[in-house]
Amino acid sequence: MKVSLLTFLALIVSILSTESNAQNIRADQKLKGIDVTINKILKDWNVPGCGIGIVVKDKLVFAKGYGYRNIENKLPVTPNTLFQIASNTKLFTATAIGLLVEEGKLDWDKPIKEYVPQIQFYNEELTSHVTIRDMLSHRTGISRHDNIWYKSDFTRQELFERLKYLEPSIPLRQGYLYNNLMYGAAGWIVEYVSHQTWEEFVKDRIFKPLGMTHSMFITEDMIKQPDFMSPYYEKRDTSILLPYPYYTKFQGVGPCGSIISSINDLSNWLIVQMHAGKFNNAQVIPASIIKETMQPASLTASVPDKYFENLNSIYGMGRGTSSYKGHYRTQHGGAIGGIYSSISFMPADSVGVIVFTNGAQVGQLPGIIANTVYDKLLGLEITPWSERALKDYLKDKATEKETRKKPDIDRVTNTKPSHSLADYGGNYEDAAYGVMEIHEQNGQLDFTFNNTTLPLQHYHYDRFVSTDDEINGKWSLLFTTDAQGAIEGVKVSLDEKEVVFTRKADARLTDITFLKKLTGRYELNGSTLDIVITNKELMINSAPPQHLIPYKSTSFRIREFSDQTIEFILSKEGIASGLKLFYDGKAVVFVKKK
Repeated sequence: MKVSLLTFLALIVSILSTESNAQNIRADQKLKGIDVTINKILKDWNVPGCGIGIVVKDKLVFAKGYGYRNIENKLPVTPNTLFQIASNTKLFTATAIGLLVEEGKLDWDKPIKEYVPQIQFYNEELTSHVTIRDMLSHRTGISRHDNIWYKSDFTRQELFERLKYLEPSIPLRQGYLYNNLMYGAAGWIVEYVSHQTWEEFVKDRIFKPLGMTHSMFITEDMIKQPDFMSPYYEKRDTSILLPYPYYTKFQGVGPCGSIISSINDLSNWLIVQMHAGKFNNAQVIPASIIKETMQPASLTASVPDKYFENLNSIYGMGRGTSSYKGHYRTQHGGAIGGIYSSISFMPADSVGVIVFTNGAQVGQLPGIIANTVYDKLLGLEITPWSERALKDYLKDKATEKETRKKPDIDRVTNTKPSHSLADYGGNYEDAAYGVMEIHEQNGQLDFTFNNTTLPLQHYHYDRFVSTDDEINGKWSLLFTTDAQGAIEGVKVSLDEKEVVFTRKADARLTDITFLKKLTGRYELNGSTLDIVITNKELMINSAPPQHLIPYKSTSFRIREFSDQTIEFILSKEGIASGLKLFYDGKAVVFVKKK
């Protein structure tokens, strides 16, 4: 492309002008009155505290806390206050992947299966074509499924192995569907390729070179420190603030959100991002990685920002980019356990902002505060971000309160469960989500799922609901029956779909040693049934074969015919001597041939 000398000179002047403006930003002058503004925002939203850090060029020029990190002890927020940065961890994971790409151990755009043969997705098309860029830019077509990992005890490898059960909602690379599990899997890939845990890799390759000496990964370690952020929530329909439980179950999905840090530590991370990977005149992160993570990969929203100040939102890898009032900005938010954060910077203006808050009821507040700070720093027209959002928030809050006055609108009265409550008890399992336990004691049902236990009350027919818990929400469980009338499963609306948990059969019905005692040829009036084991599964060796699904006691259901079951008759020695075939309301007995 040919450029005239005049145009070229104008471009150079423009670049130098931008550089000069960045250098000349005086936060102390631009932010006059900011203390009053932030304190008013916290009061209006009933949030205990927040921290703000501002980086200009290569210096942390503003680091200040407002309000309290701990209400009970009146402890203030400081630049060293540790907080869970949640999804702002994702850029660390994308950077870790980038370091391995630089070493030739991975490739952004080749199928990840070429480097990690164990990876399996729902179908062969995904398994053969998904790249690490697809995973990190949320364009695999697989939706969130957050309740698989949230509060669960699954290990990183167990979560990695569950990817194959997640059916895509849209085709590969045809849209943006945020997915924390893909980042958990990316962390497992780091471990597989580097032979270090993801935590060790991030600590050695990122934390140490950047002097992030106070950053960590474990919530239990954080709360042993002298300065950390405590989360709070607003008691329903009041202004009373109560402690919110710390989120601790990050062992499996840590690469999507487990990093804990402070303004002072994160300012170094922001500086290296703003200076093409350089920190203290050393190239800590290759510039190519910074470039790749900012490269547009997925459109993040189908609807523009409501007020049009922030446009063209695009996701790269571990961060989004957009145009904020004509200024190019890259940013990401974080949210877990009542702690929210925003980390962003404007490359052309060489200014970045870190914000975190501790009010569980207001996830949008860090973004509101960051926008307010940018308006002041850059001398932009001041937008009433807090006032606008607060107006909408209060309307939503009033609507929710009014709705709660009229609960159970769809409830059918004067119905009763189809079974005794004891019949609903048992363990129910989904291949991806794991086990849901239903307990019955003294005429009361409750359920346990991923370390959450709540009581259940009868709603109508075979539907039971929990109370509307302020922390854990309201759960609705619909029990289903099989063709024999027994309780076989429970349907629960989770994440983006209805998940069906199937009652687990007796453990011995999947024990290969026990199954071998059931194999053989069974005969009735010249007709035979050959029972065999194929791929650790009991089957009737017919044409076509019929699969026996573990049911209860010594019974199996025939997968191909839901109204038919087989019950094996055992001798005193525990060896099958015959079987009963139940069909069309009848039972016939086959005798095992010696």
